[in-house]
Amino acid sequence: MSTGPAPAGPQDYDRMTGMVTGFWVTQTVRAAAIYNLADHLAAGTDTAESVAAAEGTDVDATRRLMRTCASLGLMTSEDGGVHYSATSLLGTLAKDDPNSLRGFAISQSAPGHWLPWGLFPEAVRSGERQIRAAHGDETIFDYFSQHLDEATSFTESMGNLSRAAARDIAGVLDTKGVGLALDIGGADGEVVRALMKINPELRGGVFDLPHVLPDAEAAAKADGLGQRFTTVGGNYFQTVSPADMYILKYILHHWDDNDCVRILKNCRASLQEGGRVVVIELLVPEIGIPGLAPLMDMNTLGVTGGRERDRAEFDVLFAAAGLRRTKVTKAGTCAVIETAPA
Repeated sequence: MSTGPAPAGPQDYDRMTGMVTGFWVTQTVRAAAIYNLADHLAAGTDTAESVAAAEGTDVDATRRLMRTCASLGLMTSEDGGVHYSATSLLGTLAKDDPNSLRGFAISQSAPGHWLPWGLFPEAVRSGERQIRAAHGDETIFDYFSQHLDEATSFTESMGNLSRAAARDIAGVLDTKGVGLALDIGGADGEVVRALMKINPELRGGVFDLPHVLPDAEAAAKADGLGQRFTTVGGNYFQTVSPADMYILKYILHHWDDNDCVRILKNCRASLQEGGRVVVIELLVPEIGIPGLAPLMDMNTLGVTGGRERDRAEFDVLFAAAGLRRTKVTKAGTCAVIETAPA
C-alpha cells in the first residue's frame, strides 16, 4: 500500500528549484554555443570585450553571459572576470571536436523543439505532438524543410551523436558474411561507414531522402569508401531497396506504433534471404531508474509524436511486422536489437 510523501526538506526545495529553472541553463548553454565561446577561448580571445567584438554582441551582456558560464563550470577566471579560460566541459561545444555537442545544444533549444515543449502539458492531455500547434507543420521534419539553419544544426547534432555511438555499435555488431548493409534514414551514414571500416569486405550505403544523399556520398569519399558505398533515394514509408542488413538507428522513436510497423514491414519485404533488420535505440529502463531514455520519451511525446520503448514494446512491433528479436547488445547508451524474419 502506498503512503504519503515524507515532508519536504531544504534539499528537496533546492533540487526542485534547479529543475524548475533548468531551461535557464539550457538557453545559457545555447548562447555559449551560438557565440562560439569554446572556440574563442581556445584561440586566446578570452575577454568579454574581445568576444563581443568578434561576435557582434553587446559587451555588458557578453560579460554577464561569461560570468554565468563560469558559475556553471564552463569556464574559469583568475582575475575577477577580466580573462577567462575554458574548462573541459565547455570543450564539448567546440566546433572541431569530432564528438561536439554544439549542434545538439543549438538545435534542441531552437524554436523547432523549444516552442512545442512550451505546450507540453497539452501533449500530455491529448497524447498528440505539439509541432502543429506551435508551428503549423505536420512534423518536425516538415518544419526543418522551411528552416534550413535549424535543419543544419539538427543534422550536425545527429552526426556528432552518431559518430560517438558508431564506434560502440561497430564493436558489437557482427557483419561477417553480410553482402550489403543499408543505413535506413542514415543521413551521412556514420554507422554503416564505421562498420565498413572494420569489415573491408562489406558493401554499405544509405537509404534516405534524395536531398540528404550528397552528404553521405561526400563522407564516404572522405573515408576512402567510395568504391564500396552506395546511396539510394527514397521514402521508407513506401519501400526500401533490397539489402542483406538494414540498420535503423534512432528512426523508430520518431514515430507511433502504426508508422513503425509500416517501416519494419517494408524492410521485411525487401530483406534478402538470411538477412537481418537491426534496430538501434534507447531502451526504457525499469521504473525509477534515471537515464536519458525516460526524458527522451517526453521529447518524442511533445515534439515528434513518437515514443521511446522497452523490450516488450519493441517485440510487439516486430511481431506485427513479421520479425522476431534474436539478440540485444548494449553499445554505449543505446541498445543494438537484432531481428530476423519470424
